[in-house]
Amino acid sequence: MTVNLYYSTSSKSSRSARAWLVENNIPFNERDIIANPLDRDELKQILRLTENGFEDIVSTRSKAFKALHIDLADLGFNQLLDLLVEKPQLLKRPIIYDGRRLQIGYNEEDIRAFLPRSVRKSELREIQQKLYDDDQQAVG
Repeated sequence: MTVNLYYSTSSKSSRSARAWLVENNIPFNERDIIANPLDRDELKQILRLTENGFEDIVSTRSKAFKALHIDLADLGFNQLLDLLVEKPQLLKRPIIYDGRRLQIGYNEEDIRAFLPRSVRKSELREIQQKLYDDDQQAVG
């Protein structure tokens, strides 16, 4: 499954996520969500993978959000969707999504979930071998 990187050019985390995907040869589609906002259906697809709904994807600490003087809890689902379509700068960035997995923001450990399983298994075997070798040196 292809990874989608929803980003903003002004976001350092977005640039870091993009660089990581390129460095790890992960095929991805990228989209500047400020220039080309997500639509309601795309937002719903992302929301279905969140643990806390809108709280996970809305940047409540941003200047754009604070300027609205609203509380997420005061708005209904459809109102929030409309708001995010209209004001994509309210979204946390980057959003990394492949249909099954979702990461909001850039985190070096969490983004590894987007590596192919074969790569993750190979890395685990290497770590286990190194631990085994270290144990053998300590004993012998």
